[in-house]
Amino acid sequence: MSQSLMPEHAPFVVVAFLGAAGLFAVLAGAAILAALLRKRRGATWLAAGAALVLFGYAGAVLLASAAGEEKTLRRGDRKYFCEIDCHVAYSIAGVRTAKAIAGRRANGTFAVVDVKTWFDPDTIASFRGNGPLSPNPREAWIADGLGRRFGPSPDGMAALQEERGSPSVPFSRELRPGESYVTTLVFDLPPGIPRPRLFVGDPPGIENALIGHENSPGHARIYFALE
Repeated sequence: MSQSLMPEHAPFVVVAFLGAAGLFAVLAGAAILAALLRKRRGATWLAAGAALVLFGYAGAVLLASAAGEEKTLRRGDRKYFCEIDCHVAYSIAGVRTAKAIAGRRANGTFAVVDVKTWFDPDTIASFRGNGPLSPNPREAWIADGLGRRFGPSPDGMAALQEERGSPSVPFSRELRPGESYVTTLVFDLPPGIPRPRLFVGDPPGIENALIGHENSPGHARIYFALE
């Protein structure tokens, strides 16, 4: 039976980040102004308040990371990402291996992975409508049981484009509610790679500072099994 992993408390997480960032900025700015006006006592209290907000939020991020569990999804399972007013789901649509593609040989073995992107129409905010969505940037790599990471192979992707006569659909392509597309990725994996799993997620950015996000420091990640 397939499962779907939705981002937990996404609106609260965003509001918490914006609220903490705004409060910190106000307190820090007020502390600087008080210091310039030589209001030392007020500046000290305001700076202490700003530090409390900063360390309190950082503590919440680390606690959520410690509570996070690593998960591995199977074929047909969906991993959801919040786009604020809707959700986009990713799943494995197909996996194959090849020693060569369009005459280009792999250093090890090419793993060709089809990733389906789906705009879930049941997650649309009431005010959104049927307008197109450009998904947030995504990155993809394969991790093995030794902790190594393997990004898409430039040679493999070029060979795939030569074989098909067109490039793979990028993760950034627009889609409307209910629409989907498949992005094909090619990885050049060494022989005997143990327990390869695909990661599809957000690249490093503001997500690293969100409570409970898999990119936050020390948080476990969600992978796809490559069966």
